[in-house]
Amino acid sequence: MKKAFRLSAPAKVDADELVLRIAADDWQTALRIDDELESTFDLLASRPLIGHTRTDLDVPAHLRVWSFYSWLIIYDPAAKPLEIVRVWHGAQRKPNL
Repeated sequence: MKKAFRLSAPAKVDADELVLRIAADDWQTALRIDDELESTFDLLASRPLIGHTRTDLDVPAHLRVWSFYSWLIIYDPAAKPLEIVRVWHGAQRKPNL
């Protein structure tokens, strides 16, 4: 089945690093987070306008942001399929888009 979303190259790296960081301490939690992340991407693809704009982070107005634990999922709600642009930790500096 074709996915309703796609990850940009930077978002793929972000998501992989997120899971690997958690896996260093707890592999089972990392697997759970990976599943939850995938489910969140599916949710955003099914309801693309539920995210928020975040001009305070210099995220362009056409992109939306959704919180996922301590991370921010930055995505393009108009893209078909929905594009996950970045998966950014909230404590990091402003995301490089």
